[in-house]
Amino acid sequence: MSMNPQQRAAVEYCDGPLLVLAGAGSGKTRVITEKIAHLIRRRNLSASKIAAITFTNKAAREMRERVGKLVSGSAAEGLTVCTFHALGLKFLQIEHARAGLRRGFSILDADDTQGIVKELAPKNAKPDVLFALQSLVSRAKNEGLTPEQAIERATSAREREAAEIYEAYQRRLAAFNAVDFDDLIRLPLGVLEGDAEAREGWRERLRYLLVDEYQDTNSAQYRLVKVLAGERGQFTAVGDDDQSIYAWRGANPENLAELSRDYPKLRVVKLEQNYRCARRILRAANAVIANNQHVFEKRLWSEQGEGPPIRVVECRDDEHEAECVAGAIAHLAEKHKAPWHEFAVLYRGNHQSRILEKALRLARVPYHVTGGTAFLDRSEVKDLLAYLRLINNPDDDAAFLRVVNLPRRDIGATTLEKLGEMAGARHVSLLRAAQSDAVLGQLAGRAASSLVGFTGLVRDLAARAERVPAAELVDELVRRIGYADHIAAQVKDPAARERRLENLKELSEWFRAMQKDGAAGDLAAQLALLSHGDRDDPGNAARLMTLHSAKGLEFRFVFMVGLEEGMLPHEGSLAEGRVEEERRLMYVGITRAKELLGLSYAKRKKRFGEILVNEPSRFLKELPASDLHWAGRDAEQDAAHKEELASSHIARLASLLAD
Repeated sequence: MSMNPQQRAAVEYCDGPLLVLAGAGSGKTRVITEKIAHLIRRRNLSASKIAAITFTNKAAREMRERVGKLVSGSAAEGLTVCTFHALGLKFLQIEHARAGLRRGFSILDADDTQGIVKELAPKNAKPDVLFALQSLVSRAKNEGLTPEQAIERATSAREREAAEIYEAYQRRLAAFNAVDFDDLIRLPLGVLEGDAEAREGWRERLRYLLVDEYQDTNSAQYRLVKVLAGERGQFTAVGDDDQSIYAWRGANPENLAELSRDYPKLRVVKLEQNYRCARRILRAANAVIANNQHVFEKRLWSEQGEGPPIRVVECRDDEHEAECVAGAIAHLAEKHKAPWHEFAVLYRGNHQSRILEKALRLARVPYHVTGGTAFLDRSEVKDLLAYLRLINNPDDDAAFLRVVNLPRRDIGATTLEKLGEMAGARHVSLLRAAQSDAVLGQLAGRAASSLVGFTGLVRDLAARAERVPAAELVDELVRRIGYADHIAAQVKDPAARERRLENLKELSEWFRAMQKDGAAGDLAAQLALLSHGDRDDPGNAARLMTLHSAKGLEFRFVFMVGLEEGMLPHEGSLAEGRVEEERRLMYVGITRAKELLGLSYAKRKKRFGEILVNEPSRFLKELPASDLHWAGRDAEQDAAHKEELASSHIARLASLLAD
């Protein structure tokens, strides 16, 4: 398929800063991949001088594969296609000394960072307080602030408390020779902004930048792109302010407008032709989002067919709503001979999935819930990765504490507390302290003996890591620590036990697939960067997911549920004055549908034992009336719809749609 004029203009303009406003379904990934090929083939720029940055590993893999089909293998060698965090990791692995790190540093996961914040926070701090403190620390990092700058800018007692914790937290990370995810952006930014030699070196290393989903960048990411691009502005930023839905994690859609201020010669190309949605669906999306303020105006259009009317169903309660959706999916699958994976049910919050799951099971509709326990969140996987982190970095105290007594080695809390005191007094890590005869001599005999066995194991495996492939090291680790026996003792259910053992095998296969004979520590760092959704393979099943999770996906049939005031828009966002972001969520949900869109809300819901009466979402009133069919308001259409459902084998359940 040939490119349209706007797509071609975006691909061929390479002489200055470019912003591509890419509406939903407008082919932005094709523009990015074609532009990479254009830079290599037409502009004779070495692939090693090009970096394409996106927000998920899945998107990066797709881009890399598509570029591979456009450019011969050798010409594409050295091309960087990765996430912001992966780019930051690559930078720190090369420039670790400039960033104040030693080679082989560790990346702490969310559990590790939560544990450190809890230790540094006031004793008996409640979970909501700990969450607030950790969020403030993360926000400061995402704004590219040092601890000292965070203290200076604190405007409340809570912000000052968080800034002081941030300062102590960074000292702890320095002692561990570790970074967290936010540091993967903050530390490279600090080096590049403060070190002219490093800055010029990296600008020469990466001569052209392409940044996807630009509306999702936070302040630190924006500054990172700016400092890498320099005054020449050799970059293409691709984004859509109508799909900016991550303000809660620091995303700033204003970064699109900031580009035009920082780069007065910025060229803007609008991709407004949608290749995904039926016209009715697109008209509905345009009508909703028109109620938001826009820095750059655009209006999507499509050459697709009109499509059926958008069906809106008012349900008695959320159980009735779930039954309606389940019945409709079963009916449409039978009518169109459609595979289950072409269906999606979208909602505002994860808690809304439970009642839908029940209805889908009753209707015998296979489903997959996106956002369940991710592979990397499973305890057995985190245990092995912690071992690998410690093998790679003996100063990683967080990893030490996770695995020193796993499987059980009779090393109690009292021993660990005493070990920590002695390690602190000697300014060494816990593992190094545990290897000291002077330290061991002050511990109880059994505990000291267990520590000797543990440190010997880590030392042996560290030596092995230099000689064997990572996958082989994982297999040896599982065998040496008797982890399969540990799982057998912990998990009594045979099916659950087998699943956990399979996870160990899968982890080994990940390493084998990622790097045939790489160092385990480096691979552990790469694994730490894998986003949870990247391993989400639902197979042939209807998808249940939040509107946030649905961004970037498309389905033939889409059902949006829970369209009530207080749910969408969410009451929390309304209280914070963020109704425009909620409207963008509605827009994202609508534009996931290719052919058919169903909308529904419940008149009543039970909450905390109380029956609440709901108002339909204000966003439903913003939809074009001529493109909607409200169930129950058109007797002739309802009768025809009911007759069609009655002819199927699910008549009893699906007829609730036209109750």
